[in-house]
Amino acid sequence: MIPAPPTADPDADSGDEDLLTRKEASAFLAQFGIRLKPQTLARIWSTGGKGPPCRHIRSKPFYPRGVLRSWALSQVGELRSGAPAAAQARRHG
Repeated sequence: MIPAPPTADPDADSGDEDLLTRKEASAFLAQFGIRLKPQTLARIWSTGGKGPPCRHIRSKPFYPRGVLRSWALSQVGELRSGAPAAAQARRHG
């Protein structure tokens, strides 16, 4: 057995206040299985969608690493073995 590293997520507590550009935020989200291009992050924000919150510094958006991590974790759903009942009802009329 190989022992687990001291922390499972090396970025978990350190650097939470680091501000990431949209390009960096896109790469960071990919670590959580969320693939959003920087342009998609921009569109989600500009249309008032349910994207990650960001700060603007001189009209340029930056995403705090800790806030981005929390948002990414909130987007991941539970493991399912089938479609929800409502979706199945729509398919079968």
